[in-house]
Amino acid sequence: MDKVEPFIGKSLIKVFTGQRRVGKSHLLFQLMAIIKEKDSESNIIYINKEDLAFRAIKNASDLNNYVLENLSETEKNYVFIDEIQEIEHFEDALRSLLLNNSIDLYCTGSNAELLSGDIAGRLSGRFIEIQVYSLTYTEFLTFQQIGDTDESLQKYMKYGGLPYLKHIALEDNVVFEYLKNIYSTIVFRDIINRYAVRNTPFLEQLIFFLASNIGSIFSAKKISDFLKSQKTNIAPNQVQIYVQHLASAFLIHQVKRYDVEGKRLFEIGEKYYFENLGIRNALWGYRPQDIGKIMENVVYNHLVAHNYTVNVGILGANEIDFIAEKNGEKVYIQVALSLLEEKTIQREFGNLQKIKDNYPKMVITMDTFSGNTIGGIAAIDLKSFLTNRW
Repeated sequence: MDKVEPFIGKSLIKVFTGQRRVGKSHLLFQLMAIIKEKDSESNIIYINKEDLAFRAIKNASDLNNYVLENLSETEKNYVFIDEIQEIEHFEDALRSLLLNNSIDLYCTGSNAELLSGDIAGRLSGRFIEIQVYSLTYTEFLTFQQIGDTDESLQKYMKYGGLPYLKHIALEDNVVFEYLKNIYSTIVFRDIINRYAVRNTPFLEQLIFFLASNIGSIFSAKKISDFLKSQKTNIAPNQVQIYVQHLASAFLIHQVKRYDVEGKRLFEIGEKYYFENLGIRNALWGYRPQDIGKIMENVVYNHLVAHNYTVNVGILGANEIDFIAEKNGEKVYIQVALSLLEEKTIQREFGNLQKIKDNYPKMVITMDTFSGNTIGGIAAIDLKSFLTNRW
């Protein structure tokens, strides 16, 4: 919210993007309350495209007409539009409404391509985008009103950080049923219907494949080859299209590899992480053998939620789990379930020691050990990392 308040009343469109149910609508309501507190006479126009009351607003003309019909001629007008991607050619209406200096615009959307390409061009740079993610671990603790314990961390890793979880019992059958329903909404409304996907069985196979292989490097061709071995024949270019649909709906994150020595991004071969681990676990199960993968996904989600740009590092034949960059500064991160074995210590710390710069480097582990560094590289337990004690 701190990022948005300075822009209240300014002639910019404020756009909240993110997966369904991460709390974008709640942020709109918070902003409405702030605005009313500052200016009780202001005129607020609210449109929610998930509410049947607004089903008549189908295209740009409908949107433009509805707003104009509800404008105040004497007060400042604040227009809030929830799930704006459901309105055809919405950008044309927004561009027109921006011409009216009495209107301040706020929108939410559940599609990563909402402001890409032609749409961004048509809005002439007069917008700011605020990405909304699932709750961080500390936010989860606050919402649930629980302490920072090992049990709390396990609940977060199992159920994820959707805000509505505070209203239901944190039990597998209750939470996973809720999360499966959200998953179905994302798949059918934001992917199948939006992109007219015909091969729905393959789409779901692909989601399950990615759920079982979070944190593994795959190219579209490798995924295609694997699925062929499972009697599913799909071309690599079609795999890539479907992966992009999943990323656009914020179901997954696609993370590119970065050559540390050559300082370039690789064009093929990415890692995949789930935006919400609870949804992943509801689909695939929360299995002991997957804890290392889940832990890696949690670290990635924490980094992007704190505005880091994240890539996978490649240094010769070695891999660095994450290169996270923000404001021109970097941090190199390895993730290991445990450092109890000497060979694990040598591998995880050894890879980081080969990087010839002075940016911070750390190994994040589930171990609770806290002590000296190895060659200046710190070992940090996951809870300390997620509560920013590093």
